[in-house]
Amino acid sequence: MKSYIVKILFSIILLFSGSDVISQGRFQFENASERQSVSFKLSNNLIVLPIEVNGRPLNFILDSGVGITLLFNLYAKDSVMLNNKEKVKLQGLGSEESVEAVLSKGNLFTFGNINGFNQSLYLILDDSFDLSSKLGITVHGIIGYEILKDFVVDINYGTKRINFYKPDTYKHKICKKCESYDLEFFKLKPYINVGVKLDSASAKTIPVKLLIDSGGSDALWLFENSHPDILPPKKYFNDLLGEGLSGAVYGKRSKIEALVIGKFELKNPTVSFPDSASISYARQFDERNGSLGASVLKRFNVTFDYRNKKISLKKGSYFKEPFNYNMSGIELVYNGKLLVKEQNFASIGLENGNGNEKNTVILDYNYKYTFKPSYKIQSIQDGSPAYNAGLLAGDIVIKINGKFTYELPLDEIIGKFFQKENTKISLVVERNGKDYEYHFYLKDMLK
Repeated sequence: MKSYIVKILFSIILLFSGSDVISQGRFQFENASERQSVSFKLSNNLIVLPIEVNGRPLNFILDSGVGITLLFNLYAKDSVMLNNKEKVKLQGLGSEESVEAVLSKGNLFTFGNINGFNQSLYLILDDSFDLSSKLGITVHGIIGYEILKDFVVDINYGTKRINFYKPDTYKHKICKKCESYDLEFFKLKPYINVGVKLDSASAKTIPVKLLIDSGGSDALWLFENSHPDILPPKKYFNDLLGEGLSGAVYGKRSKIEALVIGKFELKNPTVSFPDSASISYARQFDERNGSLGASVLKRFNVTFDYRNKKISLKKGSYFKEPFNYNMSGIELVYNGKLLVKEQNFASIGLENGNGNEKNTVILDYNYKYTFKPSYKIQSIQDGSPAYNAGLLAGDIVIKINGKFTYELPLDEIIGKFFQKENTKISLVVERNGKDYEYHFYLKDMLK
């Protein structure tokens, strides 16, 4: 099943009240092993890893765009014993104020035969920062630099596996189809120099420095006027780009002619131009022109080597997948569980007839009640196909194209909004206790 871009921002730029705090912890193999292979879930382009924190199994997004480890949305069943706690404030992407968090030091992280000792993390106390509803699977946190710095990390998006290698003994493979690039680091985050071609009218390739952001589900972000040639796009539509730690991030959505990464050229990638008010903290690094996100990274087999400040890329199974937008205008999120009555099985009995009467076959149906996922429309873009059809924010989506949505994962449903233009979408929604049916056709908002 393919993964698709969602209008959610998971990469977070953080500032600390007071001095910056950097964990002195380290991840290492618990024995003489030199390699650990881990399977992951790929949801809307994002890598979700199972990691235990102080013995409690949790799910983390692997995000190269963050320099610290975050926890959020912990409920009673997810309770974790945290060590050495103190309150702090964090500021991130978005236009709102900073949020309260708890800094905890001296924690133990484990997965496979890898242990992370003396780890620091930040527990966000604001329960409105909810990534699980956007992905449709439970996510408890984000981890990036702390785990990437201690290994050579090889990511295969096609097979959904990550290999962690001991840097001291790792030997880079000779690969004619691979290309290696230098990384720069600023506040524990990796940057790469690439090129962008903004339009077909000009053959000019503009050099840009981009944050490598595996926790951002979009393809590219470009910051207007961060380079003399990076100007507002001529064709675009305004949209909510996502939710940052400090609130909503708005901006323009468009496409460019090409992204050039060494010998690789990706045609017509999607691009977002965030409003300057939402990214003031991201612009602290003056040389930065934007971000390279997971929709680009998943097209490659990616090898991070932080110790040697290198990244290697090789074409992967998603390389030729076209870049598309959500052309419905619907922002769909997970809405908890609903109780569904399902036919379990039918027992067959035979009732003998009297005299000339024929025998009668009796079917005795049995039913069971099961909790299934529910999805609702969180928001709808003004002027979009879904908006013009009459759909409303808050509608519970019961069926899509004749299928019950509770039988489908969230990213598969969202994927239907990324199909070709003029594809017909049929929805049955529940609104105020009644069911309504709507039909619309996907539309390219850039035309």
